[in-house]
Amino acid sequence: MHDSLLLFGATGDLAQRYLFPSLLHLLRDRLLPESFRVVAIGRTEHDDEGFRAWLRERIGGEARNNGALDNLLGRISYHPLNLNDVDGMAATLSRYADRPAVSYLSTPPNLFESACLGLKAAGLLDAPSRLVLEKPIGHDLASAREIDATLKSALDESRIFRIDHYLGKAPVQNLLALRFGNTLLEAVWDNRCIESVDILVAETAGVDGREGYYAGYGALRDMVQNHMLQLLALVAMEPPAALDADSIRDEKRKVLRALRPMTAAEVANDSIRGRYTAGVVEGSAAKGFLADSAVETFVGLRAWIDNWRWAGVPFRLVTGKRMPSRTTEVLVNFKPVTHWVFDRPDRDNARPNSLRMRLQPEETIELGLMGSLAAPEWGATELLPMSLDLAMLPPKRRIAYERLMIDALKGDQTLFVRDDEVEAQWRWIDSISSAWAQAGTPVHDYPAGSWGPAGAAGFLPRTVGKAGSRG
Repeated sequence: MHDSLLLFGATGDLAQRYLFPSLLHLLRDRLLPESFRVVAIGRTEHDDEGFRAWLRERIGGEARNNGALDNLLGRISYHPLNLNDVDGMAATLSRYADRPAVSYLSTPPNLFESACLGLKAAGLLDAPSRLVLEKPIGHDLASAREIDATLKSALDESRIFRIDHYLGKAPVQNLLALRFGNTLLEAVWDNRCIESVDILVAETAGVDGREGYYAGYGALRDMVQNHMLQLLALVAMEPPAALDADSIRDEKRKVLRALRPMTAAEVANDSIRGRYTAGVVEGSAAKGFLADSAVETFVGLRAWIDNWRWAGVPFRLVTGKRMPSRTTEVLVNFKPVTHWVFDRPDRDNARPNSLRMRLQPEETIELGLMGSLAAPEWGATELLPMSLDLAMLPPKRRIAYERLMIDALKGDQTLFVRDDEVEAQWRWIDSISSAWAQAGTPVHDYPAGSWGPAGAAGFLPRTVGKAGSRG
């Protein structure tokens, strides 16, 4: 395990909310080496003590009382740097090339290439040092390839870690265990038994403070290209030969390459775009999103995987800002039983089986079945939905980044995204962008606090309210 972490974007929101708290927990639990150090790099002018004081104000609570925060702060050095200044980066950071390091770029993608060149000049990308990059990797397939070419000029693919924090969440890993460790599920995991799959990422937050970034990306590039397609790939992948990094990522790549490109003729039926206007979210007034460009804050897609296992099964992907509630879930909808023999409910009102994996706000996996009420006042032939908790009791709920940071320090790429996966994801996303442009697909307004524009109802899973409705 490497014991030196260079954290770029140290004064950013991601670092404050997740990265430093993750390091705090890992140190508290003695999961990091005794010699572990953090070199924090940001744009704000601070000296070491100034940055430590700034960070102390933003991480409080129990950590202040048990000494864990002092332990973390004592390991941090800080440098304000311009990442476009390659020579300046090399001059400042070369002193940390005394041992193998993990450099973590929690920065906008337009800084990846210059930061990579600066790290290379400083000797911080020499083997066996590693590089971690946050999403998104580029803006489209062409820009992703440009970034990748710069990365490959500095280090090989085995030392590049493209992070997607959804892959660090316990239910995602539990899904693999349930699928490949149990005959019961693997036997029904195909188009013979599964009717459809829903993947929903709903956020109550808007794009406040990120208007400039979002105007250039939109929901399709910001959320679907990475998080949602990775979840789709894990649900749809074939059983890997082994649970090692390359075997798992080989199977994910096959799924992503099998995604049917969207065309202008299909885009009206298989997609919808929306942008939130003023409304009410969780009892508070919310302003609308204003942007000069025709960019969406809500997108609904119907994806088709052209292979033997999934032919004919729609994968519905929905993500939006300013939704009524915050939730991320995958819902696998099984087909109804072929012959219905029960009195109540009738066949048309019976709820088919489902597997629901929730990533937030709580992390759970539930299997939805039908069962009879064993009570004298009910007939034995009446069925009601029942839910089985398959997540059991995990030992401890962790921030997803904790697992991913440990894996990056150890060099385990299993839960990280490979270059060919990124290219396959962008190839499908680019087909949608092109189809939207050719068809002139409009961006429909929806009030903040609703489930998207009226036409979104056909894309939403049954576990949420109807499009356009409140709460």
